[in-house]
Amino acid sequence: VKLCASPRGGAVAVRAARVVRAGARKGGEASVDTVATLDVTDAEASKMTTKGGAFARVAKPLALGALGVASMTLAGPASAAAAVIPVAVPADTAWILISSALVLFMTIPGLAAFYAGLVRRPNTLSVLIQCFALTAHMSVLWMLCGYSLSFSTVGMKEGVVGLASFIGGLDKIALAGVSMTSVVGTIPEALWVLYQMTFAIITPALMVGSLVERMKFNAVMWYCTLWMFAVYFPACHMVWGGAGGFFADMGVLDFAGGIVVHITAGIGALVAAMYLGERKENKMHQGNLVLTFLGTAMLWVGWFGFNGGSAGAASAGAAFACLATQLSASVAAIVWTALDVIENGKVSVLGTCTASIAGLAAITPAAGFVGPVGACLMGLASAIVCRFFSTTVKEHFGYDDSLDVFGVHGVGGFLGTCLLGVLASPVFGGFNDVPMLKQTIAQCTAAVMTAAYTAVASYACLKATDFITNGIRVPAEAEEVGLDVYSHGETAYTPMPR
Repeated sequence: VKLCASPRGGAVAVRAARVVRAGARKGGEASVDTVATLDVTDAEASKMTTKGGAFARVAKPLALGALGVASMTLAGPASAAAAVIPVAVPADTAWILISSALVLFMTIPGLAAFYAGLVRRPNTLSVLIQCFALTAHMSVLWMLCGYSLSFSTVGMKEGVVGLASFIGGLDKIALAGVSMTSVVGTIPEALWVLYQMTFAIITPALMVGSLVERMKFNAVMWYCTLWMFAVYFPACHMVWGGAGGFFADMGVLDFAGGIVVHITAGIGALVAAMYLGERKENKMHQGNLVLTFLGTAMLWVGWFGFNGGSAGAASAGAAFACLATQLSASVAAIVWTALDVIENGKVSVLGTCTASIAGLAAITPAAGFVGPVGACLMGLASAIVCRFFSTTVKEHFGYDDSLDVFGVHGVGGFLGTCLLGVLASPVFGGFNDVPMLKQTIAQCTAAVMTAAYTAVASYACLKATDFITNGIRVPAEAEEVGLDVYSHGETAYTPMPR
């Protein structure tokens, strides 16, 4: 008998026990090669799964590595309960391997190229190397302690609020216990580590867009490192850490990172932009929109791994998540472009690229829970709201969120998290049976709490970074000459011959 659950899904212990007991009562034998599909009732589905088999959170999130795929040989009453062997499913393993590569591809070169094309040419290399350096740095940090602080379940108990509800333990430091045979859900635990590592890479890299052209390289690295400990690891643990996690116990849904990735990065970017102040020349002077266009395309394609991979298996749930991803991005691009034409009379390449990213950010928390109609409505809402924040609101308040990290990712993630409660309802073709009002209250509460905490923690990290680096901002003359030459002694573009 094979039991399947997503790594971000519900516990299957009760169902496993029922199967074992049933086999024991019958006293029969079941071959290891025999695979029995266990159907769940509507009530169980509302607690444990989304339509198509992608496990949600709702009742009891999967304790890391505890269950997942269990292949049991039922040899009779005496031995039935003893033979429980976790194994990985090859198809699921292959899909998450591909998804890991896709999400890594989103950061390098996708996000790096997207940002590099939007800054002035003398700052192109500085953006590229910041994204590249963060990729390497966060990979090692995740291995050393990030995985443990995010996914360790030591001390966690469902319904009991304690330190373990907010941050993981240290039992998996340096990936202790991760072996060739350890399994999470239906995939090897080592692959789960790798997949989650790519999320830990792209989240701080998103904030680079608000720091461009004026923040020291070492300050960027220090800020992002401190921020991971103060913000990302706790957020990841509270949402995805399993039963006993603060937000998990509240019934909060976050399929692929609306809270964990986009709200945190967006707020962290906004606070950093306000702390740094405006650039000397804060008008948009795109250095190379071709780079931005190519980066957008890479991000869009990579997002299938971001959202589809979060189903934890090669399943109908992954297919629906990918479908929702495509529809939301497409509708957002169409609506934003239409608004640009109405306002300016022209189709903006930058506007269309930004629009698609807004649609992708907004659908991230809801991708596995909404149907096609809900995904289209999510794209529509994200285009209108994110465009308003990236233009009108930013101009009104005067903060220099250089590349609209807050307006696109922060607002998009917040919007998607809150709208999930409505659009995931069966009324809109969604797959979540929790009452709409109850789910919406949980979603909005988590979004507001995350935003507020992230703002305070980000400010504290900036103050600490300012002290450590003896000032986080480059000198005025460095802004004039550009960070490529000032910080790296190199240039991206060869000067035109005279």
